[in-house]
Amino acid sequence: MTDRYLTVARAGVHESEIRRSRFRCAVAPADSEEAAQEFVRTIRREHPGATHNCFAYVIGPDGRLHRASDDGEPGGTAGTPMLQVLLGREVRDTVAVVTRYYGGVQLGAGGLARAYGGAVAAALDAVGTAELRRMALVTVTVDHGRAGRLENELRAAGHTVREVRYAAEVAIALGVRADRVPAFRSWLADATSGAAACAVEGTAYVRV
Repeated sequence: MTDRYLTVARAGVHESEIRRSRFRCAVAPADSEEAAQEFVRTIRREHPGATHNCFAYVIGPDGRLHRASDDGEPGGTAGTPMLQVLLGREVRDTVAVVTRYYGGVQLGAGGLARAYGGAVAAALDAVGTAELRRMALVTVTVDHGRAGRLENELRAAGHTVREVRYAAEVAIALGVRADRVPAFRSWLADATSGAAACAVEGTAYVRV
């Protein structure tokens, strides 16, 4: 894993049944611990009658911020196997909640670990992941007469246009690879005969 890229789960749900117990895994992107915890609370509110709502999440490109909960299952049989799947697949900024409805058959410690870890793996396989790349956040400001053509040229050149705002001038927000910002400034000056302004406003992970 490099801090230039981030693999994040798409939002979705996958359900399975193991020895009459129903396992429902909900996964979602979460770019902060607060967002991950709110997702967990949402799932718990949606399934108040579930036997367990176990969770795991990994936040940040290095994966150092991670949490897991067995939510009443025997220690280490639910949250930890779920977390191991997220870490092992190098999925970041992602939260997974496995909701279990007990079916009356004991699975044992090994069976529980396989069930919970397998539920997360199956959900990731089913809903897929998205790749985010660290980009410089650039805003290009240009007059209305040049805006449409410039936006088309930016997209054609492979730049990630994040937003277009119309006011007295047109502001085009986009992501540019950090190492290409100087070249981008030069290209922009040539493309608009120096009529466009360019401001860099930090960096962020942008879906590519």
